[in-house]
Amino acid sequence: MRIPLRLPRPATPPTPAGPPRSAQVRALVAVLDDAVAAQGPTDEAVAACGEPGPVSRQTARDCGLQSIALHRLRTRLQDLRLTDPDLVLAQAQAARLLAYGLWMLRESLDLAFTAHRDARTEAARLRLNGLGRRADDLRRLRDGVRAEVR
Repeated sequence: MRIPLRLPRPATPPTPAGPPRSAQVRALVAVLDDAVAAQGPTDEAVAACGEPGPVSRQTARDCGLQSIALHRLRTRLQDLRLTDPDLVLAQAQAARLLAYGLWMLRESLDLAFTAHRDARTEAARLRLNGLGRRADDLRRLRDGVRAEVR
């Protein structure tokens, strides 16, 4: 019977300190500013899916472009090296709000370009009018974090 040999564990290198809080706040605000700027075109694309009558191919393109923009923003947001607990919470909330925008784009496209159009689907599509309250939530979040910069 062999007895396993236990080797000493190497010492864990110390975790390097993150950037100063002021730099973290500025980085987060930069991403949030771009996210708020992207809300206008995203809101318009979602609302266009709910317009009466046939939905144009341009609307589908707009939704696709906004989806790409929001995915890129979410990646930038996730790549931030935030260590302050308040900023990490703000980062998580912003990620949820961006995910909501992505979900709305997808659902809007699904309703606007369904293969099996029926009265219920059409009624749901016609109720689409943009991002709603979540857009305001993202703006308020950005304004709250931006207030720390001043």
